[in-house]
Amino acid sequence: MLKLLLVWLVNTVALLAVAYLLPSVHVESFGTALIAALLLGLANAVIRPILILLTLPATILTLGLFIFVINGLIFLGVAHLVAGFQVLGFWHAVGASIVFSLVAWILSSLLQR
Repeated sequence: MLKLLLVWLVNTVALLAVAYLLPSVHVESFGTALIAALLLGLANAVIRPILILLTLPATILTLGLFIFVINGLIFLGVAHLVAGFQVLGFWHAVGASIVFSLVAWILSSLLQR
């Protein structure tokens, strides 16, 4: 249970870092970031595998690059659901999802040491 809370906190900090690094992403407060990180985690755990399975032919044809589109759609979808979390457009969401993944990965690796 503690590990799950730590991952949630890491994702929240990563989301705040994305908002700091990219001017196209805006997070109103830490509470908003907590809610958005929770919804991003749930969407990545439930919706993302279904979307990957449904779009498998497109993913194979693009040699896996279509997964970036799926990640951007999930990021943009969460931004539409959470008040106070805004992304300017689809391609900004794709870029933000890449930066979010990198920052979360770096923070998680630093915590494991």
